[in-house]
Amino acid sequence: MDNQRNETYINHPTFGLLYRICLIQDHQELFTTLYAQRLFFLVTISANKLDFEIITRSDARMLVEQKMRKLRSINSLTEYQQLQQIYQSTFQ
Repeated sequence: MDNQRNETYINHPTFGLLYRICLIQDHQELFTTLYAQRLFFLVTISANKLDFEIITRSDARMLVEQKMRKLRSINSLTEYQQLQQIYQSTFQ
């Protein structure tokens, strides 16, 4: 199994460099501040535009848990295990 992750970063105009936690659904991804991981952003990607919505840590955690349940239900075990590792390092 390949343990390398494709890391994605974007620059927020106010909060600086953000680190991608995971894809939530098409055109929506969850990001957090790079160092402190205290602020979470739901980023919607549309034609030539990024929309940043600040969300709480508990909302971010809930979104990742929902994504994990979805991956488990469709038997996407590799993606599930990768996301579970991200979940543990981010929220526990």
